[in-house]
Amino acid sequence: MPDFEHDIQKVWDLADKIGFCMLTTQTGTDLRARPMSAYAERLENAFYFLTDVTSHKDDEIAQHPKVCLAFGDSKGQKYVSVSGTAEVQNDREMIRELWATPAKAWWDGPEDPSIRVLKVTPSFAEYWDSPGTVVSYIKMAAAALTSAKPDMGDNAKVHM
Repeated sequence: MPDFEHDIQKVWDLADKIGFCMLTTQTGTDLRARPMSAYAERLENAFYFLTDVTSHKDDEIAQHPKVCLAFGDSKGQKYVSVSGTAEVQNDREMIRELWATPAKAWWDGPEDPSIRVLKVTPSFAEYWDSPGTVVSYIKMAAAALTSAKPDMGDNAKVHM
């Protein structure tokens, strides 16, 4: 039987280590993804982002709150996909807590009135954690020679 607690912890650990993700929202009938700096908070069961009140993603989330976060470390061959529900908050204390170097590229300081917090509460996730690029290539080459399926590392689907 799979260890669900281990799998849930693996999702949080990988997302936290990777740090950046592609946030996918729905705009009309289309999907749109953009890179975001994520703050994973397992104890709060939430991923947080800083966003701007004038951004289109805020309007998209108001219309369609279901989003996807896609984390990827291609060099380490580690990936996480998180589905959840997003909401935009004007939580000034949280903005100050989340303020970090990436935010300085967009705003002068945490007191900027246009900054908002984007909170994503996860409902489902899937991760892929392989031993790394070189090992993966060797396993794929060996599998191709033997017609066997390669063991590419851990993969799990997790209800959060």
